Amino acid sequence: MTESRVLLVPEGLEGERVDAALARMLGLSRSRVADLAATGGVLLDGAVAGKSDRVHAGALLEVTLDEPRTAVVQPMTAPGLTIVYDDHDIVVIDKPVGVAAHPSVGWSGPTVLGHLAAAGFRISTSGVPERQGIVQRLDVGTSGLMVVAKSELAYTGLKRAFRSRTVDKTYHTLVQGHPDPFVGTIDAPIGRHPSAEYKMAITAGGRHSVTHYETLHAFVGTTLLEVHLETGRTHQIRVHMAAIRHPCVGDPMYGGDPVLAARLGLERQWLHAVGLGFVHPVRNEQVTFSSEYPADLRNALDVVARA
Repeated sequence: MTESRVLLVPEGLEGERVDAALARMLGLSRSRVADLAATGGVLLDGAVAGKSDRVHAGALLEVTLDEPRTAVVQPMTAPGLTIVYDDHDIVVIDKPVGVAAHPSVGWSGPTVLGHLAAAGFRISTSGVPERQGIVQRLDVGTSGLMVVAKSELAYTGLKRAFRSRTVDKTYHTLVQGHPDPFVGTIDAPIGRHPSAEYKMAITAGGRHSVTHYETLHAFVGTTLLEVHLETGRTHQIRVHMAAIRHPCVGDPMYGGDPVLAARLGLERQWLHAVGLGFVHPVRNEQVTFSSEYPADLRNALDVVARA
């Protein structure tokens, strides 16, 4: 099913690109508008418009919208995913690389929720359908600990805990070079990259983001860091480490050296959620969990340790 919309460009959008103007007028991402323009789905004053064409006040923009696709949870076992802890209210999992937290349009691989569904777990029904029970996320390329809510009470309590920043989230990452100082805090707002929707960046209008790091071991050309997050923004550690010019090893999206990654046998960023601690949302007692490095990260450490 498709829908056509005709919009009058207001004075406030004079001179804007088509993708930026439509994104603001319709509440869509610029990447989706760019896709629509690429297939001829956007007209500017009756003529087919490209995403970078400029609009003027009083112009008519016509856009043909496809019915939005929705993601659904498909039961699918995720190889390597392990259950660390399970009770009536929560389940803590150790997520391997290559597994998404929840389904999304365009992702056909395994997900945490799909694995739990295949294993017969009952998950909280709070949240949008494809993210029910999800109170935190890890990138597909990041491994380690995650908690998922099984009861409605747990979902509410955990969401509150993450919002109030009382959850202890500990990560280890191998970065390029040697951060100076060896212990520090990065306080810089993160938002969508202005020219690449799939990336995040330090932006003036971004969301408040704080990362604390300390050096665990300095190798030749790389450093192993322990990182604690105050906030939980998308790609936060990767963006913040790149911002201080010490990108995560194996992360070419944010400046990682692909030659170094190949030498270390890495096909993803060296980033692992090693620790997770919080007050149990129902029993009201502190719980803590830890995770060992997976084989690919251990092997990379062995290589840099021998250099």
